Amino acid sequence: MIAKIIKGTNFSGVVSYMLSKREGQVKVLQANGVRSSLPNDIAHDFNLQASMRPNVHKPVCHTILSFSAHDSDRLTDAIMVKIANEYLHKMGYGDTQSLIVRHNDRQHPHLHICINRIGNNGKTISDRNEKYRSTKICRELTERYGLTIGEGKQEVNRLRLRGEDKLRYEIFDTIKSILPQSQTWKDFVAGLEQQGITTRFKTKGNTDVVQGIIFEKDGCSFCGSKIDRSCSFSRLNAALERNPHKQEQINQQNEPMVHSVDENSVDESYFITDLSEAISEVFSMPTPSNGVDVDELRFQKKLRNRANRKRRI
Repeated sequence: MIAKIIKGTNFSGVVSYMLSKREGQVKVLQANGVRSSLPNDIAHDFNLQASMRPNVHKPVCHTILSFSAHDSDRLTDAIMVKIANEYLHKMGYGDTQSLIVRHNDRQHPHLHICINRIGNNGKTISDRNEKYRSTKICRELTERYGLTIGEGKQEVNRLRLRGEDKLRYEIFDTIKSILPQSQTWKDFVAGLEQQGITTRFKTKGNTDVVQGIIFEKDGCSFCGSKIDRSCSFSRLNAALERNPHKQEQINQQNEPMVHSVDENSVDESYFITDLSEAISEVFSMPTPSNGVDVDELRFQKKLRNRANRKRRI
């Protein structure tokens, strides 16, 4: 179970959309504090209560609750209404107007809920940290009702995606296919470019310290974290650092005779010529036009690690 929350200003538009499906594809399951007949009457009831707080510019909360197609047989109308009401109560919308509508135009079961952010008592219902709270509540309800836990983006039907959503998922799928094969940032960036995806790095102020990554395709740009949390710069960098170690482990398994090196026999002056200089090293990355020298980054990291170890001693 996942929830998508959309804020708006127009009750009429949301209600019309929720009820505009063809016969057999839409069903009003529950109306709390509003009529359940004509869209104009329902919107009027919502607007009347929202008028108690005219300073609230976005009183409309349109929430979509989606479930796995694997649970279709179990999710009767009664069960879905029960889950929706628990969700509303936990989100703080237990004492306000709402309209719960079920759509049957997709393979997976889902509900559309129109909620008035102006409560029955005339007070504005807080939406603070709502996305975090919503994610936590969805997880709790999924476990409580024994519903299928989806596998994130892998469960999304790509054929139904349009516009920017389609591009984001195309970039996500490409990243997941290129990343395991990449030993360095150069490999990774080059692999994406072959698939029509360009990469840019966000830096801190006027420095070369990298803070984020941006992917661009067909004229649309997305921050890595907007593609998926696993596609942020820090997580991609960590994955790329792990890849060579995985390859080394495979090589070691194929080569039984391995000669070890005593680290104590290595002259540390080779790695550290000036302690203060090593400590002041900053993890940075050149711009994509100059290429990404990951070997240099790893050497700088080795210097910092040894400097920290020597300082602790």
